[in-house]
Amino acid sequence: MAAKKQAAKARSAATGASPYVQRVIEDAELRENVRVALENAKKAYGRLTNGKPAAKVLDDKKLHKEVKQAAESLRDAGQALREGPKKKKKRRGSFGKLLFVAIIGAGAAIALSEGLRNKVLDTLFGAEEEFDYTSTTSPAPSTAGETVSSNS
Repeated sequence: MAAKKQAAKARSAATGASPYVQRVIEDAELRENVRVALENAKKAYGRLTNGKPAAKVLDDKKLHKEVKQAAESLRDAGQALREGPKKKKKRRGSFGKLLFVAIIGAGAAIALSEGLRNKVLDTLFGAEEEFDYTSTTSPAPSTAGETVSSNS
């Protein structure tokens, strides 16, 4: 029961907190930047205080890399905090876009595939009946010298 109270207390504190605190709570990338900056700063401090002569420490490539990474992470974190909390993007029309793409894709598939086109037409209008036409009557015999007379 105490855990629920603590969670409710934290939630109410987060919702009523400043935009900066909300950003830290909601933004995992910001927290990662701060963590990396602190980690690299600790490593750099450890290299500076390890008892080596100052000239040797200043030529240390790892120290330069750690200080650079710490500075970049702090810069990214500071920039994210200046921007304030990220606004949640509303996903508008995602179903409509999906439906539109599906219709376009189906139309293209039907237009490009003769087998699919025939299957769709058979489903919509029924299968075509194939038939061979054979005449049941025989052609009338014609004589070469016969003429047709008309009675007028």
